[in-house]
Parts: sequence; C-alpha cells; structure tokens
Amino acid sequence: MLYTEIPTQRPVTPLLDGIDHPQQLRQLEQGLLPQVADELRQYILYAAGQSGGHFGANLGVVELTVALHYCFNTPQDRLVWDVGHQAYPHKVLTGRRDRITTIRAKDGLAAFPAREESEFDTFGVGHSSTAISAGLGMALARRYQKAPCDVVAIVGDGAMTAGMAFEAMNDAVAHDADLIVVLNDNDMSISCSTGGFAKHLAAIWETGQLVNVNEQGEAYVQPHPKWTYNSRLHQSATDAADNLFKAIGFDYFGPFDGHDVEQLVQVFHALKKRKGPRLVHVYTKKGKGFAPAEADPITYHAITKIAPVACAPAKTSSSKAAPKYSDVFGQWLCDEAAQDDRLLAITPAMCEGSGMVQFAQQYPERFFDVAIAEQHAVTLAAGMACEGLKPVVAIYSTFLQRGYDQLIHDVALQNLDVTFGIDRAGLVGEDGPTHAGAYDYAYMRTVPNMVIMAPKDENECRQMLHTAYHYKGPTAVRYPRGVGTGVEIQQQMTALEIGKAEIVAEFNQDADQQISILAFGSRVAASVDAAAQFANQYAVGVRVVNMRFVKPLDEQIIRELAEKTDLFVTVEEHAVMAGAGSAVNEFLAQARIVKPILNLGLPDAFLHQATHPQMLADCGLDSQGILASIQKAWF
Repeated sequence: MLYTEIPTQRPVTPLLDGIDHPQQLRQLEQGLLPQVADELRQYILYAAGQSGGHFGANLGVVELTVALHYCFNTPQDRLVWDVGHQAYPHKVLTGRRDRITTIRAKDGLAAFPAREESEFDTFGVGHSSTAISAGLGMALARRYQKAPCDVVAIVGDGAMTAGMAFEAMNDAVAHDADLIVVLNDNDMSISCSTGGFAKHLAAIWETGQLVNVNEQGEAYVQPHPKWTYNSRLHQSATDAADNLFKAIGFDYFGPFDGHDVEQLVQVFHALKKRKGPRLVHVYTKKGKGFAPAEADPITYHAITKIAPVACAPAKTSSSKAAPKYSDVFGQWLCDEAAQDDRLLAITPAMCEGSGMVQFAQQYPERFFDVAIAEQHAVTLAAGMACEGLKPVVAIYSTFLQRGYDQLIHDVALQNLDVTFGIDRAGLVGEDGPTHAGAYDYAYMRTVPNMVIMAPKDENECRQMLHTAYHYKGPTAVRYPRGVGTGVEIQQQMTALEIGKAEIVAEFNQDADQQISILAFGSRVAASVDAAAQFANQYAVGVRVVNMRFVKPLDEQIIRELAEKTDLFVTVEEHAVMAGAGSAVNEFLAQARIVKPILNLGLPDAFLHQATHPQMLADCGLDSQGILASIQKAWF
C-alpha cells in the first residue's frame, strides 16, 4: 500500500505482533509474507514518527528484510548490514519491536546495529562500506573453525562506491569464500549516486540480460522483469561488454524487484544451494510506501520527531533562527568563490549535509562530489593543489578519520594548500558514538604543517574559514553540528592572526586569587557562563580565554597568564586524552611552568546516544558541569 500520512496511533499489526524472534516468522506460510511486510512498513512509519531517525532507507528494505530473515537461519546464519541506516526493520523482527520507538534516545536502542544490543547484530556499523569485509572475515573464520554457515552482506549502491568494498570483493574471490552479497540498488547513498559505478548498474539494468536461479540453485537467463525503474537519467549503456561483478569473479544474479517479497524468497532459497562468492542485485525505492518520501528521498533520508499527521514540514517561528554551522560554511564557500576563481570544493557524498547545495548549483564546474570515497577526496584535493588551485574539502570529523593517511602523506607532508571544513565536530547527539567527532584535535595536531582552528560562534567560523583559505598550507576549521549561538554574522571577511587567542571575559580582576579558563571552540560560551557564576559566588578572579587555535597554540598568552594564575582550566568538546588541553599541558611542561591544571573534555569512552544537551551534561561540559568541576578543583 501507498501511505500519505505518518500514523500517530500504533497501527493494528496482528502478524507482526506475533513475531518476537525470526523463527516465528519462518513458521508462517509464504503467502502471508506480503501482509507481514505491509504491517512492518506501517509500524516503521509509526515508530519513526515517535522517535525520529533514519527513514527512507528503512522503508525501502522492508520486503528485503522479511525475505532474508525468512530464508536464513538467523542468528546462526550471519546478516551483516552495511552503514545501518536501513536496520530498523531488522531490529523489529529480532525481538526489539516494542523498543523501536526508543531508538536514538538516551538509554534506548542504538541508531545503528550494535553487537552489545543483540546477537542478531553481527557487526557494529555506522560508517559505510564495511559489510563485505566483515562478512568475509566471518565466512573465513567459520570455514577455519569447520562450522560453516551462510553469511550475507547487505550493501547499498552508494556504499559500493568506496574502494574498501571492492578490496573485499577481490579478496572474497581469491579465497573462493562462501559469501552472499546483496546489492541494494536504490540509486542513492544519502544524495543521488554519482560516478562510473552508478552508470554500470544502469547498464546492467538496461541490457535485459538478467541471471536468475531455479530451485536447484542452477543459473539461467530470464526475460527482463515487468516492473520498471526509471530514476537514472544518463545515456543508455546497453553495449556494456561485461558485468563488473562477473568480471571480478562473483556469480551474479538479478536484478530483481526488491519489493517482491515472494520472488526474493525464491531467489534466496535457491542461492543457499550454491557455494562461492555470490551477488544478488535488487532494485528498491528509498521511502517505498510513503508518498512524500518516494517523491523526495533526500529530504526524508532522516526525520525528527513528528507531530500528529505530520507529512508537511513543521512551520518555523517568526523570529529569525540562528543558522546551522553547515549553512555558515556553505554561504562562506559561495562568497569566497565569488572572489577567487581558484577555489574548488570537494565532498565525499555529503553535499546536503555539508551545506553545499547552493555552491553546487551556482558553480557546478567547481563542485566535485566524489561519492563515498573519503581517502580519494583528500588526495584529489592534494592533486588540485599541486596545480596551483585552492581546494576546499567539506567533510565530517568522523569521516576524515578514514582519510588520515592521505591527510598526512599526501597533503601535510607536501605542505599543500588544502582547506578542510570539518563539520560535526564533538558530540553529535542521537547518532551516537559512530558519528561523534571526538578525536580530530588529537589526530590532526600531531601532524606537522597543520593549522587547526575552532570557532566559538558562527561569525568566528566564517572568519576562520576565510583565514584558513588564505593561509598557504594545510588548514582545518573544526565546527560543531547544529545551530550557532545567534550572533550577528559579519559579511566582511577578515583574516585572523594565526595562533592568536583572545580574552573574552574577566570577572573580579582585582582579587588576590585568579583562575584562567582556556576554552576551545563550542565550549567558550558555557565557560563564560560558568566563570560568571563562580566569580559571583566567591571572591576569586576568573577570566575566560577563547583559544581559537589548537595548533599553533598561543603560547605567549599562556605564559603571560601563568604569572597571575593560580589554576588553569582547559575546556573542550573533544576527548581529554591527547586533545587541546593536552597541548596546553605539554607547553607548560616544556616551559617549566608549574601550575595546577584541570583538563575538562570527553572521557576515555565511547558515549552512547542521547540529545546533545544531555550528553554535554553527562560529560560535565555544560555550564553547570564546568562550574561544578572548578568548584571541586578549587576547594
């Protein structure tokens, strides 16, 4: 069925209510599976409205998920979900139906598959393109243990653009591994799929050479299916000489209608009788069954909690809201590009999330979406910089981790002029530990030639991006997810002095005892609030320094403040270990300045999901937490 509204009351789902374990699903007659799928889709619609979260991808894999759990003996057989955006139906069918509305909430279900949550979650995910490697590892391990089982890796066409996926496929063939890869092709990652691989999938579809399997597991060519898939707008490639997957060494089957649950059951039952590396190509529609999501899958990639009957976007307040940091970046990118035609912009499949839509429309010849290929994105920028251009790489902190070798070897070692706009730095709330940007200070500040900045607000973010762009060498501006503080953004762009901090607040300056708070990035405002409260309660001087630069550190201001400081406090939304506070500690030790110092930041642990304010409070990084820590250290 096609739905147009998200239900606000729990739908009636008699078959689904009887499934607390996939074994109960497998006891149903095959003819009931379409009803199970319809009930599951209704329930996912309802649950997503209650909790928010990933949306379109989950609706697109309902039938596929039902068929997989019906045909394979999970959890003894292994299902490995890539990324995990699409795992909500899997969670519902594996004993977590009544908790699915808690997904992404504090103490609720994780946003992605998590091994500690369920034995059915065979591999913890969140980042793209890991499933084939992990599944191959499981298959080879079970072969070694002489306890083979079916292993199925479910991978999207977007995730297949990453080199890691092809490295794993190549190795699977080398080992003749008993591995099934399900290629869930919806012509999307988060944005539309791009590049040669997307064209190749279209060519497979357009040739009409579909390979199926009979009940004995024997392959045969079948006629083109009756259903249509028409989202691809590029030129037909019916003269494709071969099938890429077959050329690698996989047995290829498909493409199949990923919403025909009974056909999928037939295919999977037959494939279980074959051995070796096998790939099943299925076409699905992102947002399937919900009309608004089918029409606009990018907007409905993920949703927030929805009010009753909330098909339309919520109305915004009449007062002007603070912009998102990603929008600040996007506007700066357009403004800087208007002044310098050497600027080129690169994103690894995060155009919308990084605020680059306007730039892509305004400067299409200067915009490069390289798909899910973070390593390539960084080295691509390095190559552009070698030719005298000024590339800007827009990337999330958690995803730049995947391009770390390229950051060191290809950019920093050659001291190339590349600017990194690092979004989603610090805690990211409901997306949990897989997406937290908790380590970028640590992994960047150890790299020679890097300049690293962290803005206290959205105006400073704009000025820092301008500063980074005009600095000759590798630079990074690290900013948080979500909206800014609401300060006025100056359109005039002015470069900051490299490595220069500023004192932003001073209280009780004449007091005999003094505390200096060295705050980095997003924690400046909370530090000022905590300082004001502390100074109001006690006859102690407190000053707050907006450090601005993690590297180079403003050593001069620290040295000057040390003469009149009885306690240093560093505050950052980053892991304490090896973070900005550690950089301050290192300088004080090298300068032989002996002062008490309190380092506040994220603990040495992976933090489970909650709202961003809840997580900050739990870590003691909101104003009250900072105040409490200073009080404890002082008294």
